[in-house]
Amino acid sequence: MKNNGTSSAAPTVLPAAERREDERSETDRSTAAGKTVAPEPPSPPRPDPEVVPDAKRRTFTAEYKLRILAEADAAAARPGAVGALQRREGLYSSHLSTWRRERQAGILKGLTPHKRGPKSKRNPQEEEMQKLRRENLRLTEELRKAAIVIDVQKKVGALLGWPLPKADPEEQP
Repeated sequence: MKNNGTSSAAPTVLPAAERREDERSETDRSTAAGKTVAPEPPSPPRPDPEVVPDAKRRTFTAEYKLRILAEADAAAARPGAVGALQRREGLYSSHLSTWRRERQAGILKGLTPHKRGPKSKRNPQEEEMQKLRRENLRLTEELRKAAIVIDVQKKVGALLGWPLPKADPEEQP
């Protein structure tokens, strides 16, 4: 590389107090001349960069879908209006095409959000019946054991000569 008399060293930056008058920035010169500079407007707060821990699937009501479709149909005459609608609402073009297809098929019920995943195979009445059957078996077994204990107590009382209380006619099994 040729050296044609100019130095290749990077220019040094002088602190504001050591700069010459012609090296000062515009704001430095204007404040030095006694002029006031308008303060910069405060910047908007930065969005929180944290990720939402539990992302939720968005669901749209039938009324919302029909309202958005009506707005999209009205905005179709103006260029870029449908895209602005989608950006404002946070929607994709696939949302609109799916909703139009459902509307054309006349499925208002299809426009309402439905529960995702496999259908439940459990029958709550059957579960309740099973629970009651188990409880019935448990109580029947407890009654059988209590009857055995009572019989043993009667026999021990008869062997020891304890008088048995007379049975009430109302307590007949």
